[in-house]
Order: sequence, then C-alpha cells, then structure tokens
Amino acid sequence: MARLLYIEASPRKERSASIQIARTFIAEYERTHPGDVVEILDLWDTSLPEFDGHVIDSKYVILHGLEHTEEQKRAWRAVENVISQFTGADKYLFSLPMWNFGIPYKLKHYIDVIVQPGYTFSFSPEEGYKGLMTGKPVAAIYARGGAYGPGTGAESYDLQKAYLEHILGFMGFSDFQTILVEPTLASPESKDKSMDAATKLAKSMASKF
Repeated sequence: MARLLYIEASPRKERSASIQIARTFIAEYERTHPGDVVEILDLWDTSLPEFDGHVIDSKYVILHGLEHTEEQKRAWRAVENVISQFTGADKYLFSLPMWNFGIPYKLKHYIDVIVQPGYTFSFSPEEGYKGLMTGKPVAAIYARGGAYGPGTGAESYDLQKAYLEHILGFMGFSDFQTILVEPTLASPESKDKSMDAATKLAKSMASKF
C-alpha cells in the first residue's frame, strides 16, 4: 500500500482550475490504485509554524551542531510534525496557481518549513548539498492566466514551475510529471481547450503514477 500526499495551494476551491484537474487526477488514481491511500493537505486550512522566536533559534542550533534547550525542542516539534507528514509519503501531487509569475505564499511557507538540514537534505564539506528525498515521484498541476510553457516565447516569466522543480530537486526528487493549464484568462474557448487537454493528461498520468 502506497501513500499519495496531495498538496493543494489554491484558495479558490470550486473556481480553481488547478484543483479541478487535481480532483480528476485523484479520482482516477483511486480507481486504478484501490489499495493506496490519498492524504489531502490544504495549505489554506493548515496552521504552519512561524519562523520566529524559539523556532528560528532551533534551526540555527541544528545548523551549528548544538543541542536544543527544552523550549527549543518544544518549538521545533511543530516543524518536525510537518516534515514527518511530508517525508512519510511515497508519492506526491501538487496543484498550484501562478501568482506574480511565482507560487502562492502559503506554498512558499510550507516549503520553508519542510526544507531543513538533516530531514530533507544534508550537507558535508566532502559531498556538499545532498537531497534525501530520492526515489519518489512527483506530479504537479500548474494553472496560469497567461501562457508560459515551451514554445510560447514567455518561458522566462515562469518562476512557478521553475522554482518548484528547483527546490524539489534540491531535496532529491528527480521524477517530475507536469500538467500545464494555460492560459486560463484567455477566451473561454481557449480555456476550455486547455482544461480538456489537462483532464485527459491527468487521467492518463494518474493511472500509471
């Protein structure tokens, strides 16, 4: 039995193109993988630890190889709980809109919590940085109002897909599967065409994921 962690980063819910395609993906995944478990993490309904006070102090204690105080241990436990949920999954599905050419701040906050030394990556003078999240597949559904995919001429504006794959790669992920939903703010016909193509791809991808 495998565990798929679905990380949802749009607040628009029923109006979200990325969520709509993700639901199609999950429905097909559950149909074709009846023994697996799908866990949903809605970042807009999740309380993430803030990096201040004892939490940020705890991070630097780890970086300097020191021991936590009792207060720091308690503060850091909230970070470890979020990391544990993430690292405990076998497969990952992200759905996210493009905001200002990048990712929503809720997703950035989540990433800042889980990307921690000794948990999702390591560092040594001999090896440098080394990702610890290896051998696990990632599927990501990217919705964007404009068109920034290959061949559009606007690829350099895409700091959404580029950043997510960069930081996941830093953690050791290498198996990326992508669904682009674009442009969602063009004509209704253009959006419908993109949604239809994304729906078909989501079903095909999920059945083999």
